Amino acid sequence: MADLLWNKAFAMEQTADDEELLEELLILFKDSAASDLEQLQQAVATNNPAGVVRAAHSLKGASASLGIEGIRQLVMAMESDARNNSVTVARDNLAVLIELLDQLKNI
Repeated sequence: MADLLWNKAFAMEQTADDEELLEELLILFKDSAASDLEQLQQAVATNNPAGVVRAAHSLKGASASLGIEGIRQLVMAMESDARNNSVTVARDNLAVLIELLDQLKNI
C-alpha cells in the first residue's frame, strides 16, 4: 500500500491554522485531482508525453501546496520521465496514484 505522506502541520501552516479553509482547499484539490487523473489516463492511453507532463505538473503543484508528499513525489517522477518523451513511469504507476487519491477520501 502506498503512503500518502500528508504533512497536515505544513498544510495548516499554509492556511494560517484555518481548519475551514484547509477543508475547502482539500475539496478543491480532490476535484482538480480527479480531472488531472482523467487527463493523465488519457495521455498514457494515447502515448502522449506532453499530456502526462501537463497533468502531472498540475497534480505536483497542488499536492505540494497542501503537503501531500506521497502524491507530489510520484507525479514528479511521472513528469520527469514524460519530459524525456516517455509515458512509462506514468503507465507503471497509475494504479498507485489512484490508490493515493483514494486515501484522500479519508482525510
